[in-house]
Amino acid sequence: MKAVRYIGAGRPPEIVDLPRPAPGPGQVLVRIAGAGVCHSDLHVLDHGLGPLGPFTLGHENAGWIEALGAGAAGWKEGDAVAVYGPWGCGACRTCQASAENYCEHHASIPMMGGGLGSDGGMAEYMIVPSPRLLVPLGRLDPAKAAPLSDAALTPYHAIKAALPWLTPDATVVVIGIGGLGHMAVQILRALSSSRIIAGDIDGAKLAHARALGVAHTIDTRDPERAAEEIRALVGERGVTVALDFVGAQPTLDLCSSIVGRASRIAIVGLGGGTLHYAQGSPPFGCEVSMPYWGSRTELMEVIALAGQGLIHVETEVFPLEDALDVYQRLREGRIKGRAVLRP
Repeated sequence: MKAVRYIGAGRPPEIVDLPRPAPGPGQVLVRIAGAGVCHSDLHVLDHGLGPLGPFTLGHENAGWIEALGAGAAGWKEGDAVAVYGPWGCGACRTCQASAENYCEHHASIPMMGGGLGSDGGMAEYMIVPSPRLLVPLGRLDPAKAAPLSDAALTPYHAIKAALPWLTPDATVVVIGIGGLGHMAVQILRALSSSRIIAGDIDGAKLAHARALGVAHTIDTRDPERAAEEIRALVGERGVTVALDFVGAQPTLDLCSSIVGRASRIAIVGLGGGTLHYAQGSPPFGCEVSMPYWGSRTELMEVIALAGQGLIHVETEVFPLEDALDVYQRLREGRIKGRAVLRP
């Protein structure tokens, strides 16, 4: 089978031929319908995952169960499934609560999940180590639903934690309207009635936000001017929730300057910035969080939202063989929504 492989830090991925895997005891073989292409992959390709590698990329995966290993129960061949991405130990307190994204033993586990140290879904088939890591898709198209497992789950997790702040009179700012950000504005509209402001440096992405129903969009290429425009909209109260899906220094500084007291900043992006703290900056009562991915039960909730038509992933589908070109498009900001590789 064809597979897109991480070879080493600083090296481009390679498309290689591998034998079709067979599930061992307790494992599940999934026939992949689609694998999302994520900015996190670029971080892996550029900086690596410590000593891990080589491995097949792709941590946003969905498809159909092809075969069950001995002892793997609860599913049958042909079931449409999403693969839950962060793989924990399965036994600690947080894993037992379905939050394997916060596994207590993460430092001693020799991988972070499929496509992140273990073989992922940018291939025709993928081994999933346990049935617990699968979530039913119902009638959703697995190829289009694959990005729900990260591009939708990650913002959903951040937004769900912020719901106590998202009252009808509050304002939430979403910075970065890419793969995760375009899902965030839909999830916000589905879960809250707070006013939404979308910020990005790309006019096409701001137009995308407006098409998704966001009334206020801000060009953030000049952060100081953007902050002035946002303050003019929100007044003295300031922004109640700032969701930063970029995480670069200019966006973190922008978020810190626009939130008011009793607010929340969620840093989701991996842009390498540092949130500076001084007395009163961010303002008193501001909580800062660094959410990571989401829980298995939250993925079920995300799939339910998609199944009800309340959210949808804007996808561009490419054949698996185009992976190298797709990664270059992603680097250049030429992907609308989420790219999906289809074997």
